[in-house]
Parts: sequence; structure tokens; C-alpha cells
Amino acid sequence: MKKLASQQQIICGLDIGTTKIAAVIAERADGGEPQILGMGCVPSRGLRRGVVVNLEHTASDIEEAVQFAEDSAGVAVDRVWAGLAGEHVRSVNSRGVIPVSKIRSEPTGEVTDIDVERVVEAAKAIALPMDRRILHVLPQEFIVDSECGIRAPIGMAGVRLEADVHIVTCAISSAQNIITCCKRAGLAVQNLVLEPLASADGVLTWDERELGVVLLDFGGGTTDLAVFHNGTIRHTAVIGYGGDYITRDIAMGLRTPVDSAEKIKIEHGAAHHRAIAQNEYLTIPGVGGREPQEMSRSMLVSIIGPRVEEILTMARDELKQSRTLDHIGAGVVLTGGGASMPGMAEIAEEIFTMPVRIGAPNALMPDNMPGARPKYATAVGLIRYADKLMQSENSALPDGLNWPGRTTGKVKKWLSEIF
Repeated sequence: MKKLASQQQIICGLDIGTTKIAAVIAERADGGEPQILGMGCVPSRGLRRGVVVNLEHTASDIEEAVQFAEDSAGVAVDRVWAGLAGEHVRSVNSRGVIPVSKIRSEPTGEVTDIDVERVVEAAKAIALPMDRRILHVLPQEFIVDSECGIRAPIGMAGVRLEADVHIVTCAISSAQNIITCCKRAGLAVQNLVLEPLASADGVLTWDERELGVVLLDFGGGTTDLAVFHNGTIRHTAVIGYGGDYITRDIAMGLRTPVDSAEKIKIEHGAAHHRAIAQNEYLTIPGVGGREPQEMSRSMLVSIIGPRVEEILTMARDELKQSRTLDHIGAGVVLTGGGASMPGMAEIAEEIFTMPVRIGAPNALMPDNMPGARPKYATAVGLIRYADKLMQSENSALPDGLNWPGRTTGKVKKWLSEIF
């Protein structure tokens, strides 16, 4: 019999994607990394390009995925940390400037946590349409009297305090639909987290964040992009194409049902000819009662390769436009379900002309559980992200999410999300 999990000790990360819904349950450890207890994953039927289009299907799939995770973990959960993605997500860099508070008669003041809160509030004071809300405010660096690159300004002497922050916004309706689906599944949403930010916590190393790295989360409906440099996030974006785009091309090119095309992609697909052997053949199911046909695997690669190249080229162009490509010293990390396809690293190296590796969230996996595949990067990353924020606040988070966000412990939350 499953026991109800303690909010302080158990975390559930929920990745609500276009092609799959993955749930991971972990137990927090005092002074150490959380330990994963159970995982569950089911096909997703109610989303398109990261946005909910069918509430009932999505709620049912969430309930099933969490049920699988609960069964393997031996505990029951009633709240989750949910990932959020989709083309509605936008980001912008902003700067805030304030005078440092002076308590005594000295010409300079001393930066306090109140000053940090004030300068970040000043930076986040951007004009937003009525249908959008701020999801994250992520400090990049602080500047005290023109001294740049400061990560922890509290206690420093100065007259002027500035903050560069990365602001992520989302559509209220899309976020609320995620919350509604979880409620229908009997779950409260503890917090909503940008999926590439969570995936980064799952697969990136600190050295990569310092040197400069591009994270590409290759999902079913979208490809999420995040750039890190000098230990902090510099740019995020969403490419509106993912694995489904490739599946539809396979279905059209081979004249086979979409379900069959997805199965063919998973079992036989490859993104680069170097990833397959010569003279490999496979059987393609026919449509409408037609006879199956045999074709070479090389022809399948000829369909998949150009689509993958197109998506990766969009990502490269986004990096050029954001002027972040020149700050990438550690290369590219591919993760997400699409990253498991053979040949992805090879074709990405050709597009980006820099080192590429496949990122899987194996660091948190216990010895008695097999390593997690890239498709679990977001769900596992949500575990680490949640644990980090809960440690920064030294207490359990409030019950449920006060959308669009909580305001308690702002300074610790802002600093712990990145630094």
C-alpha cells in the first residue's frame, strides 16, 4: 500500500510534452542530491506544439503517468512541479538601476537584500500585454558602481546598483490550462518551471555553464533552446518544430500511417548516414489495405536528415540573431526524446561546427535503477530545480501555486535559480 508523501521530503517532477508525459518521484536528502524513487511515462494525446488542446485527454494522461511513478516509488503524491513550454513562451533581457541605500553619513552605502530586491523589481518593470505574465526573473549579473560581473552584491559598498536579468514570460491561458489539467488529475501545481531551464539542471555541468553552452531540448512538438555563459542564463527561445514534424514527413514520404511512421522513426530512424550500416532494409506497412513494401534504411535517413538539419539550422540562426553564438566555449548539448536518434550528434556538429554531446540525466539515478534516457531530462531536472529552491528557502513551499507566482523569499529564490 502506498503512503502519502511528505511535502518536505518528496518531490514529483512532471514533464507535460507533446508526445509524452513523464513523471519522476524523488526523495530529498539532507545536504545531498535527491534520490529518484520511481518514474512513469505515457504517450501524450492532448497537446500540440507544447500547448494543451484537449483538457480531458491531458488530465487522463497526467493521472496515468503519475500513477506509474507512484507504483514504482511506493508513495503517493498530491502535488507536482510542472514544466511549461510552447511557442507562447517569450524572453527578454532587461536592466534595472537604483541608488544604494545609505544608513550613515558616508558617501557610499552598503548593498542589502532589500536593495537587491528593489533593483530586480526595477529590471522586471517591463510592459506586458494583458494576456501574458512573467514566469521567471533570472539574474544574470549585478553591477556596483560600474564594477561588472558581480553575482552576490549583498554587503558590498557602493552608490549605484544595477542588475541585468533574463525575463521569461508566457501566455496566461496556456499556463492556466496546465494547472487545470493537473487539478483534474487530482494534483496541485507547486510551481511552473520553464522546461529548458529544468532540463539544464538535469544534464548540464557547472563547467559547461561557465564556459558557455547551448542546450537544445529536442521534443515532440517544439525544440527548446537555452544559452548559458559565465554560469548564468543568457538567452532562451522556442523553435516551433520537433519530432512530430519529422514523423509527418516520414508518413508522407513513405505513404504510411502516422502511427506506423512514428514507430519506424523510433525503431529504425537515424539523422545521419554515418550512423547506419549499408544495405539495411526494413518493411513499411501499407495504407488502406495495400501490401507492405520493403525499402532501404538509407532512404529513411534521406527523409529524416533534411528535417533535422532544418530544425538545427533554425536554432543556429536564433543564436546568431541573439549574438550569443560567439560566447559558446563548451559546445552544444542535445537532450529530449529526439536526441536519442542515432546520428543526431554528427549532424549537429556539422551545423554548429562545435563539439556536441547527448545529455542524459544519469547523475541522480540510484545504482539499482537503469540510467535515464534523454527524454527524462526535463522531469529529472525539475527534481533538482525544486530541491535547490526548497533548500534556499529552508522550508517547504506553500500549498499550491499562487499563479502567476509567489513573492515570498524573493532574493533567495532569484539567486538560487541560477547561481
